[in-house]
Amino acid sequence: MAANCLPPTATLSGAAPTTTTHRRSPPSPATTVSPSSVSFHFLSSSASLKPLRLSHQRRLKVRVSGGDLGAVVATKCVASDPVQLKSAREDIKEILKTTFCHPILVRLGWHDAGTYNKNIEEWPQRGGANGSLRFDVEQKHAANAGLVNAMKLLQPIKDKYAGVTYADLFQLASATAIEEAGGPKIPMKYGRVDVTGPEQCPEEGRLPDAGPPSPADHLRDVFYRMGLTDKDIVALSGAHTLGRSRPERSGWGKPETKYTKDGPGAPGGQSWTVKWLRFDNSYFKDIKEKRDEDLLVLPTDAALFEDPSFKVYAEKYAVDEKAFFDDYAEAHAKLSNLGAKFDPPEGFTINDEPPPPPAAAAIPEKFVAAKYSSGKSELSDSMKQKIRAEYEGFGGSPDKPLQTNYFLNIMIVIAVLAIVTSLLGN
Repeated sequence: MAANCLPPTATLSGAAPTTTTHRRSPPSPATTVSPSSVSFHFLSSSASLKPLRLSHQRRLKVRVSGGDLGAVVATKCVASDPVQLKSAREDIKEILKTTFCHPILVRLGWHDAGTYNKNIEEWPQRGGANGSLRFDVEQKHAANAGLVNAMKLLQPIKDKYAGVTYADLFQLASATAIEEAGGPKIPMKYGRVDVTGPEQCPEEGRLPDAGPPSPADHLRDVFYRMGLTDKDIVALSGAHTLGRSRPERSGWGKPETKYTKDGPGAPGGQSWTVKWLRFDNSYFKDIKEKRDEDLLVLPTDAALFEDPSFKVYAEKYAVDEKAFFDDYAEAHAKLSNLGAKFDPPEGFTINDEPPPPPAAAAIPEKFVAAKYSSGKSELSDSMKQKIRAEYEGFGGSPDKPLQTNYFLNIMIVIAVLAIVTSLLGN
């Protein structure tokens, strides 16, 4: 069900000019907001009231009047408020600057979406990006150790922007962290609906392990279940260019290295790369070279250069950062949409980059007859191209003849030019 109701854009044929008024219903004094769920009422397009339990709820009335149509109340609903999403993105950028939390925000978005099972059709049983990771029962899964710290960072932003779902906030934070670390622009869409209670959390065991007996097979078991490919697996693994592994949380890595002992952020852990807050393709380079014992290589990392299918992409990304960025952006966007229920169903974007400026109009070249003269009675190729351009400038084309008057004018021009060319040649 939707959470935010916005006015639709409508055109009424044959009607008098319309007047649209927006009115936001004030929150009930008895409403209490908590990180889990809130009870609200929703005004549907049929004007019927239905109780819902959502992480937030807003409604807008749109009154359209004109002619003898009377008054019509209509709504268009979205899960998150686009304006608030943009503001939340700016707040996320600020905490990234001060806390250097890029890796854990990426992990939060991944782990909320990575529970998806393509073999289950029902939502939210199928898992995926639905905000379920905000509940304690899922945060206590072994694979999610430490993610409570990410929630502590984002909860004030969620409290500030009640019109944003947790599911959207987690994925917004993940994509923003990648981009702010120097990674590619992720083609994200928003409008994810939240689950309403901890009973809708997925069971433990859907996320990948770091050191399974058969790493390549394990990666495929987990990611194929989500509907992802070998290319997606390798590209997404490249995000390990960010962050550290802490043995007290995952059981992997050193307590500290020369690259992590001084932070930034809380010191310690073992990183996959030297500059572990910069998103680039050094993860693939360092795994391939294996020249620094202070850099972490998990069994699932090593499998990327050992498995024949994975190796094709890993080798490519080690030498071609642009190819890695392109494939990573595609895979990240795909992962962030897994299992999500969107409202509106097609989702929406919040990209606000200005459109590229229009191309400057070409200045016509001044015609100089001598420039096109070949010294012979036959027209030169350049002259023929010039005439063709003039012909098309009047609207003609090889498969679209001009009207008679235009064609006659062109024929006269051609004849005159031919005479001039002949005289100059003589």
